[in-house]
Amino acid sequence: MTPEIGPLVDRLFREEAGRLTALLTRLLGVEHMELAEDVVQEAFIAALGHWPRGGVPATPAAWLLQVAKRKAIDAMRRDRAFDQRIPEISAELEEAAQATLPEAVPSDPDSSSVDDPFADDRLRMILLCCHPAVSPDSRVALTLKVVSGFGVAEIARAFLADERAIAQRLVRAKRALRDAGATFDMPDGPALNERLESVREVLYLMFNEGHVAHAGDQLVRHELSAEALRLTERLTRHASTASPTTHALAALFCFNAARFTARTGPDGAAVRLAEQDRSLWDGALIARGFHHLEAAATGSDLTAYHVEAEIASIHMMAPAWSATDWARIIAGYDRLMALTHSPVVALNRVVALRELRGAAAAWVPLEALVKEGSLDRYPLLHAVRGALLAELGHRDKAIAAWARARELTASGAMQRQMDQRLDELAELRPGNDVDSGGLRPS
Repeated sequence: MTPEIGPLVDRLFREEAGRLTALLTRLLGVEHMELAEDVVQEAFIAALGHWPRGGVPATPAAWLLQVAKRKAIDAMRRDRAFDQRIPEISAELEEAAQATLPEAVPSDPDSSSVDDPFADDRLRMILLCCHPAVSPDSRVALTLKVVSGFGVAEIARAFLADERAIAQRLVRAKRALRDAGATFDMPDGPALNERLESVREVLYLMFNEGHVAHAGDQLVRHELSAEALRLTERLTRHASTASPTTHALAALFCFNAARFTARTGPDGAAVRLAEQDRSLWDGALIARGFHHLEAAATGSDLTAYHVEAEIASIHMMAPAWSATDWARIIAGYDRLMALTHSPVVALNRVVALRELRGAAAAWVPLEALVKEGSLDRYPLLHAVRGALLAELGHRDKAIAAWARARELTASGAMQRQMDQRLDELAELRPGNDVDSGGLRPS
């Protein structure tokens, strides 16, 4: 295989597999979701075989759709249930393939955004994955599988779960959709609002997996976060879905995405927020974030998305790390704790408290988290502990904590950051006080 083909097909799979699967599922029916997944996967396998010999086509996405179309029609001809529908489905697939050609793509991809946001097949597929028949803990996994092209192993790493458990969860979710007779038809009224809560949660977790990938060599999976942001902003452009909560989620995504370029160094290691070159932050995305934050303030509800977006906005407004308003950030984390009772939020508060009052003040709430035990396998707990131990002068214990964080981290970019920290600590003589520089949000 030509070396360049593999990465290209992998990127296209991330970008196009979800769209193709959603399109085929809509046309074939939800009960044939696995067939849609299979023919899309076969199309990408075909690309790996054909493109090294014949060259990459001018419109790879259209080529993939044409191959998936042929394979889907071949499968339908073997299934008598499709006898009457083959001409109709074939025509729609051909129309979709033509729409994938460059000349058919509008210059502004959001030019139709004032229309029903769920005209977007991928967003409609997420809505389907959030059907009430699917258990809440399976909705994200199913979305990551069929919309974002995640493999079972990747989903298992993201959930810190066993691969077999994730595979069984996906099987149960698809069976639940079939048994419920789920369709691509839109719910309305309270049913839509109820499902939108799950849609936002799925988009939030989708963005976060792109924001800090749990595994792999890259810290950021841009295509995943960009897709979550694109779909969320589509929701903000229609009266039926443009709630203040949706705007708050969009604001949070914009603020976090604005820092992506600055979050990794030339060697691919994660760059802590304190050390990031703020001139690299995306001003247009920051402006969009504040626009959404203003729209989010129009309602009476205060959600976790509102508070997280507010905390992110405080970082956006600070001209330098030293100028950050840590008192406001801690107050934000206090509000967030009242809403979520999340130990991860409590850990983030520890980091902010250290910046405001020092390592000694942060140590007590950190040790309470350590004793509580729910974050024992969360690498950043041990990294924060290592940073505080180093600042308090306990070099050997700091090294042990950072080593534990390194052991629990599957992300290559985070591993390199932790290796750097371990190297710095190893160069110090035992017993010396340490200026750690600490763990910063990255």
